[in-house]
Amino acid sequence: MTGPTSSVPGTAPARPTAPRGAAVRLEAVSHSFPLSHDLDHGWVQSAIRLVSPAARARHEAELAKPDTLDVLDGIDLSIEPGEFISLVGQSGCGKSTILRLLAGLDAPRHGRVLVDGEPVTGPAPERAMAFQDSTLLPWRTVRENVALGPQARGRLEKDERRITAALELVGLRDFADSYPSTLSGGMAQRAALARALVNRPRLFLLDEPFGKLDALTRLQLQDEIARLWRSQGFTAVLVTHDVDEALRLSDRVVVLSERPAHVLEDVVVPPEVRGDEGGAEFLRLRRRILHLLGR
Repeated sequence: MTGPTSSVPGTAPARPTAPRGAAVRLEAVSHSFPLSHDLDHGWVQSAIRLVSPAARARHEAELAKPDTLDVLDGIDLSIEPGEFISLVGQSGCGKSTILRLLAGLDAPRHGRVLVDGEPVTGPAPERAMAFQDSTLLPWRTVRENVALGPQARGRLEKDERRITAALELVGLRDFADSYPSTLSGGMAQRAALARALVNRPRLFLLDEPFGKLDALTRLQLQDEIARLWRSQGFTAVLVTHDVDEALRLSDRVVVLSERPAHVLEDVVVPPEVRGDEGGAEFLRLRRRILHLLGR
């Protein structure tokens, strides 16, 4: 399989020349979140006993609701080193939950999450994550934000060149001493990308990083991610609601069902299709994915 589209329509994109990305596998992964009932408190129950039978009945119905919210239901997914995949599905179906499991921010209720054959037991610098909001610290310069990872690991001085290289990769070397308040939305997201790339991740998790950008900046950042992916060779997993974006960037588009999510279809996107966004096959795949999503 091959990598994401170039910025020139009709040009087949190239796979990373030397993939160094992680191999990823989710094996029968199910996950749920605990729910709390606002009425499940002793003092509330005592008060309820003093009011009408109807109020007591409503209270008992509330307490009878499930204690958990099932989000994922037996997800099986394999990702090869250096591959770029996108996850698409309805809002709230569990796409971001999958990223959190891969990042080690949550643990699955059932099943296994493996990176390079090893269970994910917590966060690690080789697994980086970018969010819809850049989450830059406003009191730190761009360079100081990018340096957060090395600083936390006590490697600030050793990684000075790596910090500079990350800024150069995203075109922000001349803005290293700027503060987040002076940056455009696109520049702030580039700074967030540099902050992740300075750790040289083997797995890059992207949670709708372009969702709040204008259309032109969004396209520019898509091309930026594709370029970085080709040059760095990491494995990438993108969550997006934009089917065109998914088709434009990905080796495969994994379509998830409504919650609790399972894989509806794993759509392979040939490189010549990504290079021809107005072509018949691109449009056919687009219609297929939209149909699966019920749109």
